[in-house]
Amino acid sequence: MFHLTYLLFMFVCWTNAQYEWQPKDAVDEIRHKLDKINADNCGFQPLSEIYLPEDTVSHLPDIKDVVINPVFPNRTALLHLSNMALNRGFFFSYISQARFIRPAINDTYDPGMMYYFLSTVADVSANSHINASAIYFAPNMSYSPSYRGFFNKTFPYFAPRTFRADDFNDPIHLEKMSTLNTFTVRDLGAFSNESLTQDYTSKHYGTNEWYSKWLPDNVVGRHDTKTTYQVEIRYANNTNETHTFHGPPGADDIPGPIKWTRPYFDCGRSNKWLVAAVVPIADIYPRHTGFRHIEYPTYTAVSVIEMDFERIDINQCPISAGNSGPNRFAGTAKCKEETTLCEPLDGWGFRRGGYQCRCLPGYRLGNTVRRPFLGEIIERATLEQYYSGVFDCKRIGWLQSKIVFPSQMDPYLREQYLEKNSEYKNFTPGLGSVKDSHINIHEVINSIRGINQNNCHNYRKEDLQLLGDYGFGAHQQFANEAKMAVRLANFISAFLQISDPKEVYSGTRLADKHLSEDQMIGEALAIVMADFKIWSAGIFWDTNKFPNRTLFAPYAYKTVNYGHEVYTNKEWFTFTKQRWSTNFDSLEKFYVKLKLRYTEEGGHLNKFEYYPTFYKAANLDHGYWSAPYYDCNGPAKDWFIRYAVPFFGWDSLKVKLEFKGAITVTMPLLNLDINQCPQKFYEPNAFKGTHKCDQRSSYCVPIQGRGYDTGGYKCECIQGYEFPFEEEDFTYFDGQMMEDEFMHMLHNNKTRYDTFKCRIAGAALPLSNVFYVMILVLCSLLMWAK
Repeated sequence: MFHLTYLLFMFVCWTNAQYEWQPKDAVDEIRHKLDKINADNCGFQPLSEIYLPEDTVSHLPDIKDVVINPVFPNRTALLHLSNMALNRGFFFSYISQARFIRPAINDTYDPGMMYYFLSTVADVSANSHINASAIYFAPNMSYSPSYRGFFNKTFPYFAPRTFRADDFNDPIHLEKMSTLNTFTVRDLGAFSNESLTQDYTSKHYGTNEWYSKWLPDNVVGRHDTKTTYQVEIRYANNTNETHTFHGPPGADDIPGPIKWTRPYFDCGRSNKWLVAAVVPIADIYPRHTGFRHIEYPTYTAVSVIEMDFERIDINQCPISAGNSGPNRFAGTAKCKEETTLCEPLDGWGFRRGGYQCRCLPGYRLGNTVRRPFLGEIIERATLEQYYSGVFDCKRIGWLQSKIVFPSQMDPYLREQYLEKNSEYKNFTPGLGSVKDSHINIHEVINSIRGINQNNCHNYRKEDLQLLGDYGFGAHQQFANEAKMAVRLANFISAFLQISDPKEVYSGTRLADKHLSEDQMIGEALAIVMADFKIWSAGIFWDTNKFPNRTLFAPYAYKTVNYGHEVYTNKEWFTFTKQRWSTNFDSLEKFYVKLKLRYTEEGGHLNKFEYYPTFYKAANLDHGYWSAPYYDCNGPAKDWFIRYAVPFFGWDSLKVKLEFKGAITVTMPLLNLDINQCPQKFYEPNAFKGTHKCDQRSSYCVPIQGRGYDTGGYKCECIQGYEFPFEEEDFTYFDGQMMEDEFMHMLHNNKTRYDTFKCRIAGAALPLSNVFYVMILVLCSLLMWAK
């Protein structure tokens, strides 16, 4: 009767959803808005149509929370987006105020225009998820050394912006294929004064919500309340300097350093639906007045980093504990709420089905179902399939309580477990256990964590260098941190290959000077300040490759010291240099189509003298990951993993590329999540297969956020088995609980380890058990009668 009524209702209420039987929901509504706007009609649409509601992007990363709770995989791209915006906000704030630690001469010490342009190019070229990068200056607040006689003058407008171009039909590529390595670069501050629609500070511009988030900086009260940061600088000649500068708000400030825009259609520019992270850039304004009491810190510009909205995962699961709102798409999943619960998956972008339906506590999968129901399969099901019970879990007929008062395990049974885990009976004590063929994971973890500043000098250098498989997972978990280094390597490579300090241009335009010490110090500093996982960052120039310096290596760190050994002798530096000394064929080739202002005042855009131009640089795969090592040379000693990536420039004759140096970032090893679950034999993971799940009835699933410690997994019941205990929230055995009970068993203490296993999924109802018992009793009576 219910099915008949529902079919009649669907016949009367026709919808335009994915399938006819499915009612229209928020996903269909937003999909319709996305498809409605395109490059041909966006200019004629009302402003409300080219913006999406704020709750279409949910679970935005909060910088106040990322240190406490793990950021899940479907939000790591957004986290990196915000970190990149922070990076640029810190750098340009620092370099704009670095002139105060330099002699007062007729020079602004500011980066030239080419520095800004190539900086935004590197933001996009090194990050596949980033579509656009820009720096928007408020009117008459951008100082520049790029024009002769322009000291202490400002551009009316200045806004260097780069976005990724679709080069499928570009004549540069005869192969007719998209490379995603072509970038359109514009100075959006070069426009006619009569054109209000090109004035990015005007309400007539339309999609400039990123500007109004922070600018204009109309502060009520005192401007000197801008957040200040202190940097202690030690130069090669052993002189020290402390520099205090104003920058973006701190993580603990209200509202914080990052503001997000609503998704909007980037009309007339990239013509895509974008989401932007916006961070302010601070400076002392006005400059060179001679009266410091009227020079005050203010926000003069914003750093805007944008990504494609359709590449952001949506969450269709209902609002619940741990899955808070606001979320426009909440509750649009098709899980059967009576027997299943919804769990989001990552990597689906803006499309249906990015979730799976797990069984509720007290329910189990059918004997023919291997894994939780995939949302994509449910979304494509027919009406008959959906309501036939195919996607329902089966009720468990009877449940038992966990043992409250455990006892010691039977000696014979305990011995069987110990034989199965023989590494706990025969192992090398201490740090030598890391070299055992079959490791005792508890001994290994305790030994690694046992190294500290008081005892590290008792070990040989080779003892403090772990095998590479103890850093398994760093490539994925620290990928965003490595991209910070790749971004800087891309920028330096682009600057050295495209910008020539000896170039002479027509008119009053001047070429950018060579990279300065302050700029390199600021770049290293910005990496460390923008990403909480990065412990230190360095820019290591090869011998005689930086102007007027034999060796130059600005190194920024939080609490760790780099040491005294010359960096050119370090293994990571020599390896990187040897790898890239002669062969540059595998480097990525990036094309830059740059248009800059015609005059100082702007007026209109003009093609760069070398249009289009290109540069070659390393990508993420070209970098070098070190094995985990313990740094015993500084006041803060810890285990680290280093990522190094090279940068390149022309030789002295501008004939061929040469290795110029390397960028490094280091991350704490103990922040890495280890994986104890079984893996393929070729996976270089020292901890694989060390879980404590019952392999006959359950399988291991990694859990994120547990760090470099045991128990970062859960034991799920395999097909044909069920979770036997009464639990309100769980249908699995937690890995930390399994490890604890195992250690109790190992030390012959009271334990419940033998009871933590799934049982055969026999009967769905208690009555069926009674029926089987009655049959057995009847058969026994018949046999006895005979």
